[in-house]
Amino acid sequence: MVGLKPSEMPPTTAVKCLGAGSAACFADLLTYPLDTAKVRLQIQGENQAAQMAQNIQYRGVLGTILTMVRTEGPRSLYNGLVAGLQRQMSFASIRIGLYDSVKQFYTPKGTDNSGITTRILAGCTTGAMAVTCAQPTDVVKVRFQATVHLGPGSNQKYGGTMDAYRTIAREEGVRGLWKGTLPNIMRNAIVNCAEMVTYDIIKEKLLHYHLFTDNFPCHFVSAFGAGLCATVVASPVDVVKTRYINSLPGQYRSPLDCMLKMVAREGPTALYKGFTPSFLRLGAWNVIMFVTYEQLKRALMNVQMLRESPF
Repeated sequence: MVGLKPSEMPPTTAVKCLGAGSAACFADLLTYPLDTAKVRLQIQGENQAAQMAQNIQYRGVLGTILTMVRTEGPRSLYNGLVAGLQRQMSFASIRIGLYDSVKQFYTPKGTDNSGITTRILAGCTTGAMAVTCAQPTDVVKVRFQATVHLGPGSNQKYGGTMDAYRTIAREEGVRGLWKGTLPNIMRNAIVNCAEMVTYDIIKEKLLHYHLFTDNFPCHFVSAFGAGLCATVVASPVDVVKTRYINSLPGQYRSPLDCMLKMVAREGPTALYKGFTPSFLRLGAWNVIMFVTYEQLKRALMNVQMLRESPF
């Protein structure tokens, strides 16, 4: 057995929410530079004049990271980290922590196993709920990641995370904090279905056919498959979401207008800009998050059982 043994009692909803949020924050800390590189690659080509004036061109994952370190310093890889952690604590707690509860809600009474349709519905529901609650944190995170700082003399629009929330609300209205909610709901409904449903099914099959026991190798393989599936299906929506959130007021009429203009200007392959860092990030993020999540659930349940034990 690798890791903690499963607890005798199933984890409570509170344990799942706390475990999911904490595991997601831990995964974000380790993979955040890849996410920042992905954002820079996705918005490249949108403001070509500004990029040419700054003589900045991003090429590939490693090239983007090295360019950012050379021109902006190592700290630039973690631009928007505070908002990113705020996002994961609220976002993952809902979309991952509530997934099993919502799945049970959709499962017909008297049925032991949830079907694929039930799992997809649960994934879409928790993904949409999470975006609705956490969208302002995502807007601020993307704005920080997309901003290029070329030294002390460069313009810095936001003084910090809380100042960013206030500035966006003041300049664009409160609705500005929920900019891009529709493409983000679409993106995260797809991502959540791909991640949670794929992880759920792969893990279930691995255990059913006795290929693995319920431990680290099983969780690793299931999480890797979930990350690959999520990247393939969600990358186009993710690119549109990033472009739309980072756009100037009035630049695009809608997410659809953003997509059409991007394809017309840069070609269909623009929808998969940043695919490699997206996969590296989502693959690594899923492995770290799900493995940590499974262990945290067991650890938190063991602590809870010890507290409730009379001895």
